[in-house]
Amino acid sequence: MLVGWLDWQRATVRLKCVGLSEGQARLAPLPSSPRMTVATLVAHLRWVELAWFEVSFLGTRELATEDPLDLQDPPQASLDRLLSEYDAQCVRSNEILAAAQLDDLEAWAPAGLELVSLRWIVTHLIEETARHLGHLDALRELIDGTTSY
Repeated sequence: MLVGWLDWQRATVRLKCVGLSEGQARLAPLPSSPRMTVATLVAHLRWVELAWFEVSFLGTRELATEDPLDLQDPPQASLDRLLSEYDAQCVRSNEILAAAQLDDLEAWAPAGLELVSLRWIVTHLIEETARHLGHLDALRELIDGTTSY
C-alpha cells in the first residue's frame, strides 16, 4: 500500500508537467522563491529519491551533486530529460524497495541522527512528493492557469 501511494504521487509529478514549454518550466512566478521552478522541483525530487534510497538506505554511494533547490542556477537539462531521469530514479528506488523489508534500517545517516527504517523513508517520500505536488499545483496555476490534473 505504501509503495502504491508513493507511485501515485510520483506519477502525478509527470501529469503536472504535461503541456509546459521549456520556457514555462523555468519560470519562477513566486517573488520570494526565485529558484522555485517546475524544472527545479522535478530535479529536486529525483535528487531526493537518490539521496534517500541509494545514499541513506543502501549506503552505496555519495551524493555527487547538491540539491537543485539549493543551487543558484536552475538545471540546464530539458524538462523531458529531467522527467526521464526522475522516472528512472523512481524505478531504481522501487527495485531497492522490492529487495528489502520495510523494517530494515538504513545503512547511513548524517552524524547525530538515528538510523531510520525503510518504512520511515517511504512514508517520508510520500509526504515530500505530495508537498512538492502542492508547489507544482501553485506554479502551474500561476504559469498558465491550469488547475487539477
